[in-house]
Amino acid sequence: MAITFIRIDDRIIHGQVVTRWAMENPCDGIIAVNDAAAGNPVLKTALKAASGKKTFIFSFEQFLGKMEQAVKSDKKYFLITKDPITMAKILVDSNLDTGVKKVNVGPQSAREGTVNINNNADITSEEIKAFEKIFSKGYEVDFRLVPDAKSVLWSNVRKKFL
Repeated sequence: MAITFIRIDDRIIHGQVVTRWAMENPCDGIIAVNDAAAGNPVLKTALKAASGKKTFIFSFEQFLGKMEQAVKSDKKYFLITKDPITMAKILVDSNLDTGVKKVNVGPQSAREGTVNINNNADITSEEIKAFEKIFSKGYEVDFRLVPDAKSVLWSNVRKKFL
């Protein structure tokens, strides 16, 4: 399960991931890491059905046990989390090294206490800390819904939020 694309998306798996991003970055399947989805059989089934590709839905702890296998596989997989806090735990705290140094950020819906970064990208103060943690580890963080949409790089806007 070599990880070739990393994304944070509050919808986890949906049409933009499977159709638009998979066209830009061909993959064999998707690895989604989300505790709630991994523990909910109905949601897990729905996410797998939305993909149309080989799809794994892991809790954070389950993924930790699969990380080495994920990096060494001959297959190409997208790694997706619902939120930047989980992604920071994976990339920084757990020191996952895929060779990919770019994190794409898709929809992050507006909620109370969020600030807007880009179209449909609203983040909380805790998420700002997570993005900064990811950035400080050497990752480019690119807020962009689809490949041909406007890109906003964390490196260009981070000082407004720190």
